[in-house]
Amino acid sequence: MVSKNKTGQIILNIIFILLTISVIAPFLLLISSSLSSESALAEFGYNFFPKDFTLNAYTYLFKSSMKITKGYGITILVTAIGTVCSVLMTTLFAYPLSRKELPFRYGFSFFVFFTMLFNGGLVPTYMMWTQTFHIKNTLLALILPNLLLNAFYIIMMRSFFTANIPDALLEAARIDGAGEYRILWTVVLPLSKPMMATISLMVGLGYWNDWMNSMYYITDENLYSIQAILNTIITNIQYLTSGQSSVTSSVDVSKLPSVSIRMAIAVIGVLPILCIYPFFQKYFVKGIVVGGVKG
Repeated sequence: MVSKNKTGQIILNIIFILLTISVIAPFLLLISSSLSSESALAEFGYNFFPKDFTLNAYTYLFKSSMKITKGYGITILVTAIGTVCSVLMTTLFAYPLSRKELPFRYGFSFFVFFTMLFNGGLVPTYMMWTQTFHIKNTLLALILPNLLLNAFYIIMMRSFFTANIPDALLEAARIDGAGEYRILWTVVLPLSKPMMATISLMVGLGYWNDWMNSMYYITDENLYSIQAILNTIITNIQYLTSGQSSVTSSVDVSKLPSVSIRMAIAVIGVLPILCIYPFFQKYFVKGIVVGGVKG
């Protein structure tokens, strides 16, 4: 019996090692390709070790007309503010929906669910945000549309509150004289740290990776997020290398790092998330597991 258990453990370890390699390998290939010269990529293809090591792709990015450092600052600011506001609003919406004594509870729940199935469309949404709320070319344009409040996160958090916060605990707090706000901040939220961290990570990733709002609502280059800047750079590179630009006569297009720059852009975009994720991982995993267990 011991031998069988040991064999099974070895097999599981091998499987998880292979899965880990399959996750890490693409990132290593990505970094290696971003550090290889364009000619080496064309001749040898992609390798896990840089061929003809060069920093041309990163040099081009940071010397381009767009200010990547400023773009990073805007993205960090928008992600921080948007994540805090989104988690706060999601919590304030989800907690009342989790209480059975809330009047019209099912009506509010249906309203939230309805927004997951239907929306007003791009044109009415654009007109609403630009003509009614006048958020064009402001930081609010990167925070409010589509990302500030998400029905899926509300339902997810409501389910967590319903399944994992005992009614007896809330009743005990009421007997001690606590009101609903005090119960929320001193009882419910301290018990909901895993779910709060999970929602924060998901919302933060949404804000960090967003470039659509910049494309729709931002025309001032000083307000471009890092994703919008990187998207603009790669679009310009593609246009120059296509041979349709009149600038190509004065620029040696063959020296533009068109392939390696795509890899460098991916590295620049994902690197901060890779640095932050380990700090949220334990809460993220716990939040998913606890959220799936009904107490």
